[in-house]
Amino acid sequence: MTYQDDFIVFWEQVKQSIEAGTFAKLTMAKTIGKPELKNIFLRPINSDDGFKVMLKYSFRPRETEDIAEEMTLEAALKIVQSHLKSSFLSVILFSTVKDVTFKLSKKGVGSITESHPTFKNVTQA
Repeated sequence: MTYQDDFIVFWEQVKQSIEAGTFAKLTMAKTIGKPELKNIFLRPINSDDGFKVMLKYSFRPRETEDIAEEMTLEAALKIVQSHLKSSFLSVILFSTVKDVTFKLSKKGVGSITESHPTFKNVTQA
């Protein structure tokens, strides 16, 4: 199984969390090298057009302003996938039920682990 297959399994858990109303946040972490882009966050937002997320790029130099964009989950998935393995080695799903971490080893092997939830409530962005 490739890391992309493992990531699909992980992303299904993201979608299940959204459907269940337990999705609190998604964070891309563990940067490769010392890039200016420090993190990418996804938070749920209220929308009349169905489920949307606020995608936020957080940068390392404090002088650089963070960038936030409202988008669909499908659009956010493309951005997350484009930064996986090139900028970040892990993606963490925070839900009110459990935290799920997708990690990519330096050899390109994916793994998924679960832990107790960090968030008790869902907070809209």
